[in-house]
Amino acid sequence: MNFVKMHGLGNDFVFLDHFSLTPQEEADYPKLAQKLCHRQFGIGGDGLIVILPSQVADARMRIINSDGSEPEMCGNGIRCFARYVYDRGIVSRNPMRVETLAGVLTLGLDIEEGQVRGVRVDMGEPILKADLIPVLGVGEPVVGQSLEALGKTFSYTAVSMGNPHCVIFVDDYSSLDFERLGPAIESHPLFPRKTNVEFIRIDSPAEMTMKVWERGAGPTLACGTGACASLVAAVLNQKTERTATVHLPGGDLLIEWGPDNHVYMTGPAAYVFKGEWLES
Repeated sequence: MNFVKMHGLGNDFVFLDHFSLTPQEEADYPKLAQKLCHRQFGIGGDGLIVILPSQVADARMRIINSDGSEPEMCGNGIRCFARYVYDRGIVSRNPMRVETLAGVLTLGLDIEEGQVRGVRVDMGEPILKADLIPVLGVGEPVVGQSLEALGKTFSYTAVSMGNPHCVIFVDDYSSLDFERLGPAIESHPLFPRKTNVEFIRIDSPAEMTMKVWERGAGPTLACGTGACASLVAAVLNQKTERTATVHLPGGDLLIEWGPDNHVYMTGPAAYVFKGEWLES
């Protein structure tokens, strides 16, 4: 089985090109993801991304987390997806439309001398209705509400960018028990379908720093939907402007919450290596 390894700011994925397969030929992707993404016994990755044909867009993206769960969307993954299908001639349109579990998204490619230098994704409108995020919060939007975890109380804001996010603002990371709080909040009873967790430090009205615990993947170097949700949360809490650079462990993303109520994410997508999975 041939594969390509890609990453968006260190958020890494194993890619399978199954664009020409029929539904009957498709694999058990959740089970396959657990094998391929294992960092000791497999290729290693935060998730598996499968390129499939679409009846409603130019191509369809399925992403499976390393634990076998299937999220609705992945911001870093879809940028890599766009570069992959464009470079290989699977999709030649620019902008292109990609089908995900969060709906059909439009992506614009920044191309210089035939090379994809970056991808700008129209992530759509943020979802702020509690039952659609979903979160068992009170009021809409769910801003500045209380959450208890590991004996401590936190103020959080809930946003969905097609997948749920719990955004918590912190002054610094020195006293943050990230490795324990991440999984505790991910599976908190307030979130019926679990949640991604972002700890945000505001650096200026146009900059913020993010540490993320991703649902189904744990700590990652970057999370595109999380960066988008965090900007929305920061604006709702009157902490930043509507355009800001988000500093992640793997690099920076430019996030804009436009006057059309759509959130736009701009960032890179890079290849790592290609190979053949030798099934036992």
